Amino acid sequence: MPPRIDLPFSPIERALFVPAADTLVIVDIHLGRGAASSVDAPIDDAKAVHHRLESLLTRTDPETVVVAGDLLHAFDGVPRGVERDLAALEDTVDAADASLVVTPGNHDTMLETVFDGAIASEYRLADGETVVCHGHERPKTDATRYVIGHDHPALSVDGRKRPCFLYGPTVYEGADVIVCPAFTTLAGGATVNEMRARAFQSPLVTDADAFHPGVWDDSSEELLWFPPLGECRRLL
Repeated sequence: MPPRIDLPFSPIERALFVPAADTLVIVDIHLGRGAASSVDAPIDDAKAVHHRLESLLTRTDPETVVVAGDLLHAFDGVPRGVERDLAALEDTVDAADASLVVTPGNHDTMLETVFDGAIASEYRLADGETVVCHGHERPKTDATRYVIGHDHPALSVDGRKRPCFLYGPTVYEGADVIVCPAFTTLAGGATVNEMRARAFQSPLVTDADAFHPGVWDDSSEELLWFPPLGECRRLL
């Protein structure tokens, strides 16, 4: 039977709601990923992103929405359609009477050319304990817990790859770390079942074996937690 883990946040599908801070966190949207690909007919999930975000905003009614990095998928230029899709995303958040904050990721090198909203390399939530950042660099802000993205974690269960959250209690200099799955459905995800710390890109994952994976279950509408990865390797 999966363990029960009671934490001061609520994973919902591919997002994380922090009630004490009235904040919804999403990571790795990668607007423009399809257009930046080399295929002739790229798949673009921007409309699906807006639809799923709108649904989450209705369910959680947050005061703040934080995008924890890789809002864009751009390095040397902004792919076509990104400015339109970004404007639609901002309108979606604004229509929900929420404020939008972005903590840039490694793919957001062109962010300031298309986004004039609130940007912070690390963002402390209103609960005073949680710091949100992308996770590709070591944070400079002390926190009780860090919420990050970057690695696009997924868990293989019965041969099926599922996006997952990773929760590591006191794993980074005594602080908890929560790694969120990519919000875009275009990201295949890194299968964490056999991954050791050195295989993760984030420096906050120092002991992969200590992280509990959690998979969202549509039927029960709750996150199903699994034993830590060190134990899961023997079970899955």
